[in-house]
Amino acid sequence: MTKHLGFSNFYPAIRRKGTLTLSLVLCIMGLVVSASAQRSTIITFSIPDAGTAANQGTFPIGIDAQGRIVGYYEDANSVYHAFLRAPNGHITTFEAPGAGNEANQGTQAYCLNPQGAIVGFYFDTEGVMHGFLRDPDGRFTTINVPDAGTSSGQGTGSWNINPAGTIAGYYQDANYVAHAFLRTRDGRFTTFSAPDALGTGMDYFSGLNPAGEVNGNYEDSKGRVHGYVRSPDGRLITYEVPGASASINQGTFSSSINTTGTVTGYYIDANGLFHGYLRAPNGSFMKFDVPDAGKEPNQGTFPSNINPSTEVTGEYLDEGFVWHGFVRAPNGFVTKFDVPGAGSGAYQGTMPGSNNSEGAITGYYVDDAGVFHGFLRTQ
Repeated sequence: MTKHLGFSNFYPAIRRKGTLTLSLVLCIMGLVVSASAQRSTIITFSIPDAGTAANQGTFPIGIDAQGRIVGYYEDANSVYHAFLRAPNGHITTFEAPGAGNEANQGTQAYCLNPQGAIVGFYFDTEGVMHGFLRDPDGRFTTINVPDAGTSSGQGTGSWNINPAGTIAGYYQDANYVAHAFLRTRDGRFTTFSAPDALGTGMDYFSGLNPAGEVNGNYEDSKGRVHGYVRSPDGRLITYEVPGASASINQGTFSSSINTTGTVTGYYIDANGLFHGYLRAPNGSFMKFDVPDAGKEPNQGTFPSNINPSTEVTGEYLDEGFVWHGFVRAPNGFVTKFDVPGAGSGAYQGTMPGSNNSEGAITGYYVDDAGVFHGFLRTQ
């Protein structure tokens, strides 16, 4: 469902996104209120050069504490271009040097830090992926992990950057196996993979926190998906939510880690239903579902981001397979919302991607023609 082109084999086709001791498992439904009962403002936007055919359009990815938004758009020729949207609405578009200009090539931006440095990746004319760092003054540095493959569909994706300038992401090697990496500000690489992993991915935009903790997913030798958290000292803890399915391509999926080390994501149960969860730094879990989420296979609740205040945003898929947005407060109170103009057909609707420390949310919605547009929701 999602348009991002990174470690997509770790995510169900419907969706875009050691030893662990479990001390507590809670299942909380929470209180729910519709967006109409809340005082919020929703602004929609589309990049002028974005394509207007189905599956084209504007794709915001992340929002920082200042309200700056990064993402990309797909033009009428299915070429990707990166953008930065300022808090006043001014939009700057840019291309990484070396990016291809054919269908499914181009530049995608995924994260920015408080200093205004932006990271992402681009596809060159051969379909190889390369990471990039764009400094606040517009200068580019290309990022290639030394062990990354150089054939089409291989390469390096830079997905996160924290205030210290550390960059985190993943790369595909010459055998199309995925591994995670960290790059220090001075250009030194550390690569790692989870134990018994057929491939190791990393969450984007908020998969790296200021302390240097990273989180993501990996697929084990039996094809089951698990979450992991890696501490700054290199200790890697793997986990699965109790009740997650043990079937191939199912299990536990992480989405985001905040400044306190709390993780959010979703898991798939034995019936193919999706549920949200929070994982505390001590390893305890809290499960939750948006009450109006569908209860059939491939429906349910899909958290996408957690901010420093432990507010979680994401989307849920209802019984008609329509997407709707939600934000869950730390006390479990859930607010649902739909962006004006969002379609009401199957796999149309509202899909929040990230929320910042001020409670602002960005993401995209799909209209009734299947075109993607950006939105900003503020309190």
